[in-house]
Amino acid sequence: MASTRNINTPINYRLEQRQYKEHENYTTFKYSQYGVNPHTKFAGNGLNPGQISWMELSNNAPQIESFLFGINSTNLVNPQKTPFVPEIKCLDSFNIYEKSPTLIPEPLVIEKNQRPFLVP
Repeated sequence: MASTRNINTPINYRLEQRQYKEHENYTTFKYSQYGVNPHTKFAGNGLNPGQISWMELSNNAPQIESFLFGINSTNLVNPQKTPFVPEIKCLDSFNIYEKSPTLIPEPLVIEKNQRPFLVP
């Protein structure tokens, strides 16, 4: 028995494949809502910290995690000959406002009779 539905036509098949490809491009695009920020910075004055990808904090994040979990630490076939060196990225912070310096009088003298001492 031949199929008479539209889902088995070559045109419909190409439309579905196009839809799958567009969805994949939408979710895997580097700078999409699921991607990374091209200018990653730490939160500074006036901002709450957000999430930062582990790949944005270092250049060799998978190797750092494997080292911290002890993966491949007891490999007797191919032991690691050189010590592990992490490659940490230095990120700037983004400040909304600049802090003014704290002014402390010189010389700083704290007198003992200026604050109450409560005796229970």
